[in-house]
Amino acid sequence: MSNPFEDDNAKYRVLVNGEGQYSLWPATLDVPAGWESRLGPDTRQACLDYVEENWVDMRPLSLVRDMERAGS
Repeated sequence: MSNPFEDDNAKYRVLVNGEGQYSLWPATLDVPAGWESRLGPDTRQACLDYVEENWVDMRPLSLVRDMERAGS
């Protein structure tokens, strides 16, 4: 059985969690609790491109907030 997370011919979704972290998720699987779909189903490459364009700060949102509070 092939890995459903690495199938270039499968459809995927881009998921985002409450910390602003992104994940590529096979469209055939249910979206897990705590995550929401932002794109898809679409090709793996389209989803990867979306993540590349939109996930510009890899820090969790809680860390960003803590750093902003510490700086003010």
